[in-house]
Amino acid sequence: MLEEARRWLAQDPDPDTRAELSALIEREDLAALAERFGAKLEFGTAGLRGELGAGPNRMNRVTVMRAAAGLAAVLGPGKHVVIGHDARHKSDVFARDTAAVLTGAGLHASLLPGPLPTPVLAFAVRHLDADAGVTVTASHNPPRDNGYKVYWGDGSQIIPPIDSEISAAIDAVGRVDELPLHSPGTLTELGEGIVDDYIDAVTSLPLGDARDLRVAYTPLHGVGGATLTGAFLAAGFDSPMAVEEQRNPDPDFPTVAFPNPEEPGAMDLAAALATKLGADLVLANDPDADRCAAGVPLPGGGVRMLTGDEIGGLLAEHVITHTSGDRMVATTIVSSTLLGKIARAHGVRYGETLTGFKWIIKAGPGLVFGYEEAIGYSVGSDAGLPVRDKDGIGAALTVAAIAAAAKRDGRTLLDLLDDQARRYGLHATAQLSFRVADLSLITAAMSRLRAAPPAALGGRTVERADDLARGDGGLPPTDGLRYLLSGDARVVVRPSGTEPKLKCYLEVVVPVTITPADARTQAGHHLTTLKTDLTTHLGL
Repeated sequence: MLEEARRWLAQDPDPDTRAELSALIEREDLAALAERFGAKLEFGTAGLRGELGAGPNRMNRVTVMRAAAGLAAVLGPGKHVVIGHDARHKSDVFARDTAAVLTGAGLHASLLPGPLPTPVLAFAVRHLDADAGVTVTASHNPPRDNGYKVYWGDGSQIIPPIDSEISAAIDAVGRVDELPLHSPGTLTELGEGIVDDYIDAVTSLPLGDARDLRVAYTPLHGVGGATLTGAFLAAGFDSPMAVEEQRNPDPDFPTVAFPNPEEPGAMDLAAALATKLGADLVLANDPDADRCAAGVPLPGGGVRMLTGDEIGGLLAEHVITHTSGDRMVATTIVSSTLLGKIARAHGVRYGETLTGFKWIIKAGPGLVFGYEEAIGYSVGSDAGLPVRDKDGIGAALTVAAIAAAAKRDGRTLLDLLDDQARRYGLHATAQLSFRVADLSLITAAMSRLRAAPPAALGGRTVERADDLARGDGGLPPTDGLRYLLSGDARVVVRPSGTEPKLKCYLEVVVPVTITPADARTQAGHHLTTLKTDLTTHLGL
């Protein structure tokens, strides 16, 4: 292991990771070296994501240059790749290294002008007719992480078998200090015009004509603030009032324990600002602005944050009623079943896919809206989807348009949710997550469930159990289990694809026989019972 570390050190161009690795080698810290060299970051359909540091099991300049060389080998000389990055530690360096390797291999690279939202990169790939795109981001991961996400020429994230081809090409890369770099004349530094083009595209979405709305907003120390503000002003809204402490990009995310709008405490400053301003709506992006959270300030103070499924239902009905022709809407197997009922009621096609936007985007022709419950949305129009990936800016604009129209009628998004509950039944969803230090615990829990499937959960009979690893349900195989329960309830259990977590997705549907509030109370009790019983079965 010491010898492997010395070989790595000899090719590492980064003084920071060279110093880190030199110190570990000098004191022969085998435990720390084993964490860095005992495994490697695997290139999959989400690209790469991991902790910053030296070695093949960390995100660093060597790992990134190898990934770029693998991508170059699969694409071939003469192809065009657009490169973007967020504001995390080393993101700009990794983006420049990617451009150097790609151009050195005979490809053309276009570099976005500074740290920008991921949806700008996804938009730029198609807009510039490129063959692929790369963005350096770890989305909403902790500050110590970074990542490397690859898009194909259609502007969507890569799917099998392309990921496996790139992974194999990466494994064949030799020393990075022997790679040719920087071929003259093959790098384009893009200007702000590409951001203007993106804003033109998202402000062409069906936003209606209501604009009277006061918005409290946080980009959570990420890169969404300037682009979102530009989009709101271009669409005719007043500028959202941003949380001052979180307005500017900061790779250390100093005001939040975890830079994800869904995490407890992450929205506290935004909620306080909304109360102070008397805002009508609270919006948030995650650090790379491909996700959008929304909340409604309450008359007595505080904010009621909407779930990802609630936002998805409101966006879906808005898009469907503002588009025409043969259309499709799609979501994933872990999202609410509400979207299917909305689609049937409006006579549009409905698609259900595996988890991840790379699958949603490929649900079928005529896709005008796709979402996943983890606050990711792609909003389209009759012209199609301007971004073939999660788009937190376009989603925020559309949520604001819906809220402004409701305000004009003396209502809020909560009233619109009540309307949907009366039409389709109250679809209440919740998530139960178990973060582990030892991934074998997740494997063991899934094995136990497969060996001894529960006959009942939360007092409800398991009427059907689908092992998604076998392709049950007509979808490609994936590691997951789905239980359909009596009384119109459902549970899905799956390991996370990006974090050391086992995730459980719960849904109960309660008819609104008295009031939506009463139905929500009933649903809350049902979900609590399900969580308690499921925790016992998992043994985590």
